[in-house]
Amino acid sequence: MLVKRELIALAIEAAYNVDENPGAADAILVEDVGFSFEGSRMIERNPIKGAFGKEKSIFAGTLAQVTFTAEIKGSGTAGTAPEIGQALRACGLAETIVASTSVTYEPASESLESATIYYYQDGKRQKITGARGTVEISATVGEVAKASFTFTGHHAEDADAAIITGTFDDLAPPPMIAVPFTIGGYSAEISALNFALNNEVTTPASLSASDGYGEVRISDRDCSGTFDPLMTLIADQDWVADWQAGTERNLTTGVIGTVAGNRFNLTVPAASYRELGQGDRDGSRTYDIGFGANGEDAAFDLAFT
Repeated sequence: MLVKRELIALAIEAAYNVDENPGAADAILVEDVGFSFEGSRMIERNPIKGAFGKEKSIFAGTLAQVTFTAEIKGSGTAGTAPEIGQALRACGLAETIVASTSVTYEPASESLESATIYYYQDGKRQKITGARGTVEISATVGEVAKASFTFTGHHAEDADAAIITGTFDDLAPPPMIAVPFTIGGYSAEISALNFALNNEVTTPASLSASDGYGEVRISDRDCSGTFDPLMTLIADQDWVADWQAGTERNLTTGVIGTVAGNRFNLTVPAASYRELGQGDRDGSRTYDIGFGANGEDAAFDLAFT
């Protein structure tokens, strides 16, 4: 079974853990797909019967975990959700659409959505329902920005099925060059930016559930990231003072991309430094900065325009 003949289709559920039957229009262009059984329970039996040995174990339920990475790009039309839009929503992000203008994703703490995921593997299909997850964004100079997703859900079915023909957005993502990154209004020279939701995905046990697990929940998050500015004189930017004082700074990538319908912008209104160390970039001294995104449901926004 060929790795290149695999496909992910993901659709937001109208009701939790009810198969939404994702189809061709719900396909996502992905790479580095992974699948594992999460929280599998095997009951070990240790009866005493006058001789050495063990009885067979008993399967007592499992969840499933799916991981994949997708390019960050627009849909091609401003105001139309990007291909990864439903995946972002299943990570606890609320979607706001302004017709013909923008689609913005921000953290939410209530009315969180779930997804059905169909994972096709060259003639086999695995269904995962009631899935929720987390995502990490990475943007490195000279590459394209990517979003790495991890979803946990109920393993609904494993059956033979022909792979569908996905309908993908026919766009190339903008490269990570000419990115107007600023922190507190200062145009720092960085080579990479990473940002993660760090959602806490919990899987409560349920005696009445067929797999022994109740609703997969997002119960907390800790949005944070890293970047690596070139070291400056204190008069230009006092990184250490900001770190020690817990100063909050507006962090933004600025608009990435030049074509309407294929532009995006990540903004963290109140970023404060958690870690500060020194690094080396091709012989130039850098700071390695870890930051937190403060502000609960206003911690950040990811806008496609």
